[in-house]
Amino acid sequence: MSTVTESGVVDAVNKELLIGGKWTQAKEGKTFPVHDPSTGKVLCEVANASKEDGLAALDAAVAVQNEWAATAPRERGEILRRAYEKLMQRQEELALLMTLEMGKPLAEARGEIAYAAEFFRWFAEEAVRIEGGYAVAPNGSGRFLIAKQPVGPSLLITPWNFPMAMGTRKIGPAVAAGCTMVIKPAAQTPLSMLALAQILADSGLPDGVLNVVTTKSAGGVMEPLIRDGRARKLSFTGSTAVGRKLLEQCADKVLRTSMELGGNAPFLVFDDADVDAAVEGAMQAKMRNIGEACTAANRFYVQRGIAEEFSRKLTERMSALPIGRGTEDGVVVGPLIDEAAIQKVSELVADAAQRGAKVLTGGATVDGPGNFYQPTVLTDVPGAARMASEEIFGPVAPIAIFDTEDEVVDKANDTEFGLVSYVFTSEIKRAIRVSERLDTGMVGLNQGIVSNPAAPFGGVKQSGLGREGGTVGIDEFLETKYIAVSL
Repeated sequence: MSTVTESGVVDAVNKELLIGGKWTQAKEGKTFPVHDPSTGKVLCEVANASKEDGLAALDAAVAVQNEWAATAPRERGEILRRAYEKLMQRQEELALLMTLEMGKPLAEARGEIAYAAEFFRWFAEEAVRIEGGYAVAPNGSGRFLIAKQPVGPSLLITPWNFPMAMGTRKIGPAVAAGCTMVIKPAAQTPLSMLALAQILADSGLPDGVLNVVTTKSAGGVMEPLIRDGRARKLSFTGSTAVGRKLLEQCADKVLRTSMELGGNAPFLVFDDADVDAAVEGAMQAKMRNIGEACTAANRFYVQRGIAEEFSRKLTERMSALPIGRGTEDGVVVGPLIDEAAIQKVSELVADAAQRGAKVLTGGATVDGPGNFYQPTVLTDVPGAARMASEEIFGPVAPIAIFDTEDEVVDKANDTEFGLVSYVFTSEIKRAIRVSERLDTGMVGLNQGIVSNPAAPFGGVKQSGLGREGGTVGIDEFLETKYIAVSL
């Protein structure tokens, strides 16, 4: 909308903590800055919560848990439905807000708002489909009643790369299941979550059901909540390293956990594939969100017969991508989130080049303000290169050649991660065979995007625990209770 301005969308967001339905300053009055990654300038200051603020948020969630759990499923679903509609009505301003704090181009930000809203629509429908069971005991003397009940107060931690969608993907099933929440958004991108919290309040979510704590001290605020014992669930999206630490903390109180962690996605292209379709899929799998996604293709394996053609066409596409501030018309590649991200990508590319990889395009930062890195394609990337085992999280596509199916499956599985993989082939038997052999929770078969609110999202090995979305997503916030009935 022409009336939407950058300063306007930032000013419209409440930048305090949301605790028990009230917007409040941090107890110590502290704040921290939110930066525009395309310019480095400060957009605003938001409340910097302390441990005491976090515990107050948990107090609020615990206080209303029983009342919220007793709310009719239809009522919970209607709240989510209204929130879905408000997200779509405000898509333009919310997209601009996200672009300002995270950097992704406006077109992608609009897409994320629509994607985020779909989680609310999906779980609005799932709220009334929570089912139990009834069975006759094997000896006939009694009956088994199976009930599904809310886990209870839940702690939610979301990342910076999809600041709205990762919120709705967790809040949606928690609301539908009847759980109260304390959510901590990433310090780099708190504004989208604060805006989302207000939308939920405006949609009728009762006070205390959702509490938001923004903070620069993630561990200092969240660890006491985990160890407190009253929260019964932690859902985290972020790095595997942080996930391991959180799992150790959760073990003390035996909290239910959902972990959506790092990835190292292999992208397999067999020589019977449609090369143009594979290149298109590669662009989607690599460049969604500027490559800053756990689902991003991290290792490209191309069969020798088409390796030259695939590399040439991918290079042509990557080198033509417009780079700039996400608010500018036509921009496809925005800035990375911060200086640390630029440094890591630069180090990984330099390491690969030193080990013999060839840079076909890109391979350098962009001069000027902001955290920009050129879209990059590398070929002849050796297995010893760091980017073969480390998540790149940037616009870099490393290509290696393979000869046989067994060889490439072994290479694809040779990682501690197992979130998603991509396979391009026109041979149906190979498609099924390879998809089943890959050690990942998801497979993109002849397509470069797998995320869908109606499908179960999650990985195996050190890419995480549990699933988000789909018909199983709500189960992460439900406990199964067995009631034995004697006749």
